[in-house]
Amino acid sequence: MPAPAAETSSYPELTVGRLMEPPIAVFPPSLTVAAATEQVRQLAAQRLFTYAYVKDDAGVLLGVITMRDLLLHEKDERLGDFMLRQPFALRPDMTLMDAIRQTVNKHFPAYPVCNEQGVLVGIVRGSKLFEQQTIEISAQAGSMVGVEKEERVGTTLLQSLKFRHPWLQFNLLTAFIAAAVVGIFEDTIGRITVLAVFLPVLSGQSGNTGCQSLAVALRGMTLGELKPGGASRVLVKEAALGLANGALVGITAGIGMYFYATWQHTAESPFKLGAIVFLAMSFSCFLSGVSGVMVPLALKKFGADTAAASRMVLTAGTDIASMGFFLGMATICLL
Repeated sequence: MPAPAAETSSYPELTVGRLMEPPIAVFPPSLTVAAATEQVRQLAAQRLFTYAYVKDDAGVLLGVITMRDLLLHEKDERLGDFMLRQPFALRPDMTLMDAIRQTVNKHFPAYPVCNEQGVLVGIVRGSKLFEQQTIEISAQAGSMVGVEKEERVGTTLLQSLKFRHPWLQFNLLTAFIAAAVVGIFEDTIGRITVLAVFLPVLSGQSGNTGCQSLAVALRGMTLGELKPGGASRVLVKEAALGLANGALVGITAGIGMYFYATWQHTAESPFKLGAIVFLAMSFSCFLSGVSGVMVPLALKKFGADTAAASRMVLTAGTDIASMGFFLGMATICLL
């Protein structure tokens, strides 16, 4: 028999409760296969369903019956004797992202939804969760550059401006801070002009390294693989990757600086300039790898939107630190 209709409107937005449907095939454990089969034939004309659910008099979910089970067992057997006990279930107040994390490796057509007491209050179809997962993943790329999840192709011009413009102002502020750091070393750049050529190279490489680390961290957080208490292993790995990539890229960049400084006939030692570029690149990529993991974890801890804010905070931090380190080392070693 069908269960009472689930009150989906009483649950907050973006929770499992909002996607629930009432389970249509709900039986007591004492019902025989013959009686359950007859009821299934009648209920199948009302709505498509995959599983039957077994619950006690208090409504607590006891088990799940597949249609295959009904076909393979004798007519006089009772459902409680062969039902799948302690079935996996979701909670109605669970956020959709938490539900996606728990079901990403299960791929069931439908999931029972039970409250804290274990009472069956509804079901949610796997296709609906998959649809939400697609929306969340497609929104993540936009969020990383300041495009809100709510924005769609049909969003009005003024609403799109409201969504995007604050992030551009924030990005401009961080760009001014990075420019101020470069301005502090204006005298150094004026005396060693070849340094200015490598500032965009340093910024681009450290930014790319940080974004790679950030993408892995955000993916791990989305799938529930990266938790604040267990992030140390990922942090060590990304730090080592950043240092290794920075050193390898730094060798190439250092050689490039050596030949460029030699070609320009600079007064400073081309070898020293190449060594500074190598060390700055290694440090910057190492810092970017660490920041790519730490920034989203820190933002999540403070309740900020990790996808929306992480990219800009990461880029600003790595630009300021890498340029400051590069120009500071050049000032100390060459002037």
